[in-house]
Amino acid sequence: MKKIAVAILAPVFIFSSAAQADTLLGIYAGGQIWDTENTGNFGSGDGNQSFGFADEKQNSLYLAFEHPIPLLPNIKIRDNELSTQGMVTLSEDFTYNGEGYAAGTTLASSIDLSHTDVTLYYEIFDNDLLSFDLGVTGKKVDGLLAVRDAQSENSLESDGWIPTGYAQLRVGIPATPLTVYGLANAISIDDSSVRDIEAGIEYRVIENLAVDVNLQLGYRDITIELDDLDGIYSDLQFKGPYLGLEVHF
Repeated sequence: MKKIAVAILAPVFIFSSAAQADTLLGIYAGGQIWDTENTGNFGSGDGNQSFGFADEKQNSLYLAFEHPIPLLPNIKIRDNELSTQGMVTLSEDFTYNGEGYAAGTTLASSIDLSHTDVTLYYEIFDNDLLSFDLGVTGKKVDGLLAVRDAQSENSLESDGWIPTGYAQLRVGIPATPLTVYGLANAISIDDSSVRDIEAGIEYRVIENLAVDVNLQLGYRDITIELDDLDGIYSDLQFKGPYLGLEVHF
């Protein structure tokens, strides 16, 4: 894990000396409503089980602070809701967290992988036509994956930080109030990986010296592949379009 962190951090500090920051303190506050299609499977090492996960509406809120102090990174904190439920009638025996369930059993499932992102980043470029941010994100996850039959619930929990690389690119479309953008958090360690990727277009509703207000339309895709993280194995995907609003002071 230390080697992964060093590999992620090294290019950030190499390029930080060339970073261009806002002349004054910038504060960004935003929120998104995300309509997710949820698919995949999970287990505890004795084979994964697919469930008919329900589509959900998730929320995401963030706050970012940017400043002109050289070498000191900017910070962004983002709270992400990520949960769903499903149900399946087993076609074969399934063992989860040491408890066996016979074929023909109807199992309900609950997943809650909601988390908070803490991102430290540098503005490598920052102007009206092009901006590029590079940094690292720590994802604080309090995860719960549970199955439930007619008698009881059986759950596994994971509590910890997942470090990922972070990058964001924004390109303004000349002579229009539009900006296209993409951002990503990703890491791969052994057979486990986490990818959080989104892309969208932004419309500047208000733009003046006091405040900017932007509407966002985008698409986000989170994939979580775990191989024995606190006994959890998974191949889960949450993806779909979102609507967002951002205010910049």
